[in-house]
Amino acid sequence: MKKLNHKTLAKRKRKIEKRLERRNWEDQERPMFKGINIRYEMDDRNKGIACGGIGVIHLMAKRLGLVKEIDKHLHLLKRHLPYHESDHILNLTYNVLVVGNSLKGIKDSRVVPT
Repeated sequence: MKKLNHKTLAKRKRKIEKRLERRNWEDQERPMFKGINIRYEMDDRNKGIACGGIGVIHLMAKRLGLVKEIDKHLHLLKRHLPYHESDHILNLTYNVLVVGNSLKGIKDSRVVPT
């Protein structure tokens, strides 16, 4: 093999190992879905993506207090490493909203907002 190929393969291997590295999360005080820094821009053609409104829906859920209420009343996890109950519930809910089916349709297409 050429030197370039060895370097490329070694770099790819390091990237994969880093991605698979076990992370030691600390207990999180707040949910991971933050919904910060959301901006919408339109181009001249005025087209968007189907799941583009998820950011607005998440902001609405936060402002209505839904996120806090889910975490306050639902206690399924002993430790939040790193996700809270609201992160899991909202992830499933947002996927159903985007896919437009039931929970069975989520298997085929996943959308995870940040």
